[in-house]
This record gives sequence, C-alpha cells and structure tokens, in this order.
Amino acid sequence: MPVNVELSSIVTPPIGLSHRERMIVARRHTVPNLDDTWPGFKDMPVVFATAMMCGFIEQTCIEAVRPYLTAAQRTVGTHLNVSHVAPTPIGLAVTAEVELLAVNGKRMEFRVRCSDETGVIGEGTHHRALVTMDEFCKRVLKKEKR
Repeated sequence: MPVNVELSSIVTPPIGLSHRERMIVARRHTVPNLDDTWPGFKDMPVVFATAMMCGFIEQTCIEAVRPYLTAAQRTVGTHLNVSHVAPTPIGLAVTAEVELLAVNGKRMEFRVRCSDETGVIGEGTHHRALVTMDEFCKRVLKKEKR
C-alpha cells in the first residue's frame, strides 16, 4: 500500500497541547430547537443540549490541532465519552477546554471539559483521527453509490 504523502507530512501536535473556546448559549443551542423532526425534544427544558455540547467539544479539538495540519488534512471524531451533569440556560457563557493526551499514528486522544459561569457541566475524553479530505471524500462517495 502506498504511503499517503499528506498524512505522512503531519507535524505531530505536542502532548499536553491545550486549547479553549467560549460561546454564549443561544436558543438554537437548546434541546427543543435541535431538530423539528424529533418530537421527543419539543417539550424538553430550554437548556444547552448535550448534542450541542458535544459539537462544541469537537469544534474546540479541531481548532486545537488545526495549526499542525496541512491544507488537505482534517481530523474527524471517532469516539466521545463525556458526561453532561448540569443544565445551562440561554445567555450563559460556556467554555470548552481540551488537552491532547496521546497521539498514536493518525489517532489523537483528548481530555475535555465544559464549564458554564457556575461550574463544570460536562467532562470526559474525545478521540479524533487524521484524514485527508481527498481520501475521506472518496470513501463518502463510494458509500453514496451503494
């Protein structure tokens, strides 16, 4: 199998690399506003959705390693193990903090934590894999043609 030049040209992010992002919870980030086709969410409390917290964690990990990637490289989420232990209402700030724990070839493991203005709302681990856009899109196209 030929070596993918794009993947082999990564500058490995350093273990211990940390990054944080901050956002303000808006109505679009709340449970009842996730998806109109999922009626189970419509009568739920208007608080920061777990799905949005997970997306925010992924976004923060993406931005943490972006400076170490080539223009053709991306990382994709492969595993997420997080708790969501406290509600956050609209208008509060949420901060996601991530730390790179390990790099094993194309695989990266992060410790992740989200807090609002009153304390920790979720934490755990997240794994991402390095891909090239070209190869990844080829896999997607192959699936679409099935």
